[in-house]
Amino acid sequence: MVDMESEEHAKKRLGRYYIPIWEGCDPTVSKSIKNFRDRWKPYSTFSRRYPIGRLIQEVIDPAVAAYIATLPVRYSVYVPGAGTGVGFSAIIGLVGFDAMVRVQRQLLRQFIKTEDRQTPRDHRFIATLEALIELGCCCASKRPQTSAPAQGVSLNAQRKHGFCDFCGELTEFSAFMAKVAEQQVNDAELENRKKLELSHKYCEGHRPKLTNGEWNPAYRQAKRSLAQFELELTRLSQQCAKPATPQVKSGDQLVDGYFFHYVMRQTLQPADKAELRNQARMMVDSKLSDRKKQILMLQWSGLNQSDIARKLGIERQAVSKALAATPAMFRLSKRRRSRRQPN
Repeated sequence: MVDMESEEHAKKRLGRYYIPIWEGCDPTVSKSIKNFRDRWKPYSTFSRRYPIGRLIQEVIDPAVAAYIATLPVRYSVYVPGAGTGVGFSAIIGLVGFDAMVRVQRQLLRQFIKTEDRQTPRDHRFIATLEALIELGCCCASKRPQTSAPAQGVSLNAQRKHGFCDFCGELTEFSAFMAKVAEQQVNDAELENRKKLELSHKYCEGHRPKLTNGEWNPAYRQAKRSLAQFELELTRLSQQCAKPATPQVKSGDQLVDGYFFHYVMRQTLQPADKAELRNQARMMVDSKLSDRKKQILMLQWSGLNQSDIARKLGIERQAVSKALAATPAMFRLSKRRRSRRQPN
């Protein structure tokens, strides 16, 4: 039977047990992840009866090995253990999911910087590694279906936890649970923390009220700019997914071009969710409007401030003011003009 279920339908059917599969992922690996996510509901890193490593060994390992076998040897150095014949699950068993994800992200960055030639094979390789990273992230946060909290912890560990709604920092609750999981919380701190209302929506910097009971100005500002934050995050994520060509469809070629060139000089990948969210937050907080993006793009193309003003139909002073107010991190490196070599 041919699997014709779309990812959108799979997401609705599986709910919180859904694991994303990157477009362009190797078909064999993609099929194994679909099989895995259909079966992994009772499995977790905490379960003795249903250890998630065993399911990875059974379902994912053979698919990854089969895919790597189709590639030239030079690709195997970018997949932990592949060059030595050690399975995906074995590496996870040695270092854990979090370390595995960090290592794989680093190797993927290295591949993109040194080996990626934008060929169909390279596109598939990148998409496949991104899918495996997503798998690792989902497994790392997976908990048993029914699990009692750790002794002495009265917080509900099943509450939503992840990123702050306004940036890439962990929510207060997520940050605390990460410390609990790593056994970095002593009994005294745990006793105090139980009396706090830890937010599962916001980080410490964006919590609605300060410890003195007053409203947090950072929360109010972020709340007002939420729509713009989500727009910039979507644009950055779209461009990172396929960085070889402009992906943002804002309706303005200069804005689309800005994101293309801005992301091109980064080493960001779609799996770098925290960094993408933080960059979107900084864009909004720095008031990097679409008008400023137009100005920066025209400056990159080689126009001076007077030419930019004429092009956009604004005053030169407005161009100068916009450039002065733009942080250096958002400026594009000036386009190099080719020089004719003397005969």
